[in-house]
Amino acid sequence: MSTIAFIGLGIMGSPMAVHLQNAGHAVVGYNRSPEKTEPLVAAGGRAAASVAEAVRDADVVAIMVPDSPDVTEVLAADDGVLASARPGTLLIDFSSIRPDVTVTLAGQAAERGFRYLDAPVSGGEAGAKNAALSIMVGGSAEDFAAAGDVFQAVGKTIVHVGPTGSGQTVKAANQLIVAGHIALLAEAVVFLEAYGVDTAAAVEVLGGGLAGSAVLNQKASKMLDREFTPGFRIDLHHKDLGIFTSAAREEGVVAPVGALVAQLMAAARATGDGSLDHSGLFRAIARLSGRE
Repeated sequence: MSTIAFIGLGIMGSPMAVHLQNAGHAVVGYNRSPEKTEPLVAAGGRAAASVAEAVRDADVVAIMVPDSPDVTEVLAADDGVLASARPGTLLIDFSSIRPDVTVTLAGQAAERGFRYLDAPVSGGEAGAKNAALSIMVGGSAEDFAAAGDVFQAVGKTIVHVGPTGSGQTVKAANQLIVAGHIALLAEAVVFLEAYGVDTAAAVEVLGGGLAGSAVLNQKASKMLDREFTPGFRIDLHHKDLGIFTSAAREEGVVAPVGALVAQLMAAARATGDGSLDHSGLFRAIARLSGRE
């Protein structure tokens, strides 16, 4: 069992840190809002007052923060991970950030004697709470093997997808697919409601055929009930689609559907829905038909 510093105890990070503590690791958590360390402390973990304090004696540093600048700050600040942790420590970034930023940060970490994995996750709040996340990991095979106990405590589908940055690239593709499914599901629900059919029955039969998906299973009821308590916010999905469109442009990849979905997500955010669950994209699509 390892001593693990967990930086970022939000919707995803908090249950992940608790699972690691329950698995027998000694977890020290840090979050900018100190009250978010409470579930970890209740599970037997410890709260730190700073990143430096959290990582000082860690074997593994796990990071789960919102965006590229946040990860950069956690790692490279004067009192950040690279300045405060012991060389040789394994750094695992569970955040979803730009692949090019990941490559740069991994290089800086290697220069200081650290090991680095980019390991973004999919599965949302439910996956984090149920330790059923899908984890796509970039980095060396040796470091991937060394992190096995950590990944097993929080995930269900755990795959090494290639060298540094590959995890973030696969996550960008994941977010494209999820956003596209949500947009099409929203259009289908608006269509069904317009014709006055039993939408719950329609969703049930659609889920049993080729149209079935994890998105339909998890998000259709939220649309039907107009209940958009966030498991994964529109703000974050907007950020992730920006990562995808930027990376696609850099490699000359044409993504017309992705560009459209990114604009729909941006519109949802611009009209004040950024704090809603990403299934709340339904509201933006319904508005286009004058039905929300």
